[in-house]
Amino acid sequence: MGKLYVVPTPIGNLEDMTFRAIRILKEADLVLAEDTRTSGILLKHFEIKNAMQSHHKFNEHQTVESIVRRIQGGETVALVSDAGTPGISDPGFLVVRECVRNGIEVQCLPGATAFVPALVASGLPCDRFCFEGFLPQKKGRQTRLKALVTESRTLVFYESPYRLVKTLGQFAEVFGGERRASVSRELSKVHEETVRGTLSELSAHFTVNEPRGEIVIVVAGADERE
Repeated sequence: MGKLYVVPTPIGNLEDMTFRAIRILKEADLVLAEDTRTSGILLKHFEIKNAMQSHHKFNEHQTVESIVRRIQGGETVALVSDAGTPGISDPGFLVVRECVRNGIEVQCLPGATAFVPALVASGLPCDRFCFEGFLPQKKGRQTRLKALVTESRTLVFYESPYRLVKTLGQFAEVFGGERRASVSRELSKVHEETVRGTLSELSAHFTVNEPRGEIVIVVAGADERE
């Protein structure tokens, strides 16, 4: 019986790649990549020449069975996403679940994921938090937000820079414009930035200053006081 390794990759700065992650990727019989072009650049940088196979949200239902069979046949498979930890708002859950169901050992290496540094840097309580990832774009979005109005834990969301201003406006309407929050973007990269303030202040700021890069929004819980 082989093994499945879930391997986090840097969210921007290649120096965040761990020695163990490099070793596992070099030793694996197969690397499952969300986008083989993106992962190919990473693997080339670290002189990793292993076989890759595409594994993303559009084909994972079709490929998971064959992957499980390969691991059962003795192969070691490493799963990576384009950036960060697979399974966290990225493909990975299905193959992990099926491996667990089939008695296959799954090891997830510790490593980069965007929401942790954003949460810690926000200045908001991070001892208890609620990770929501990407909200539904249309159906169910308002229902989800309204269900979080009384949530006392710090809230963490992912968002596209193109929808950030609209989302901050919705948050201000639902949670109240005076609710404290922070927006982090380009984490670990040259232009990393965290802007803190009320939801109204953040909405005004990014209306004037067009946001770029991957976005993490951290919002104070309902019981949080300044």
